Amino acid sequence: MIVKKRMKIEKNRKIYNAIKEYNGIKYTGMQVGGKHNWIYNNGSWNEIKIAPDEWRFEFSSIKSRRNPAPANSGAMPNTTFHWLIVAEQKAIKLDDNNYDTLMKGSKFKIGHKLPNWKKFNYGYKNVAYEDIMINFFERIIKQLKEKKQKREITNFLSVY
Repeated sequence: MIVKKRMKIEKNRKIYNAIKEYNGIKYTGMQVGGKHNWIYNNGSWNEIKIAPDEWRFEFSSIKSRRNPAPANSGAMPNTTFHWLIVAEQKAIKLDDNNYDTLMKGSKFKIGHKLPNWKKFNYGYKNVAYEDIMINFFERIIKQLKEKKQKREITNFLSVY
């Protein structure tokens, strides 16, 4: 029984860690199209205004799966992930102390660090994490410009 369970754990991790490909990009981890639903209880959002239209913030919380993961699947415990989050937040002031808030955006994987590693995976490739972030920002800027151009064309055509 223990051997069977250990084999299932290894099979699930092999599937998760198997090299996959999407649009010519090789990756490991969850399949493209996979979904998670997380609950952030007792989150703490701290911000400071540093310019008339700019704030810096820090958010900390334990996040929990809404639905349990398959047993022994995914990353090993104590794996650390480095993400870039780019989001729009819309908030409606309800009263002096409360806002109804919606945040939508994208989350980009910068890298990961397995429990027995001394540094993140980009450190082993001699890649600066800032370069990875710059590539994501350039992609975002390109997508925004394309979205704006489509809207302008649609608006132009709707006049005629």
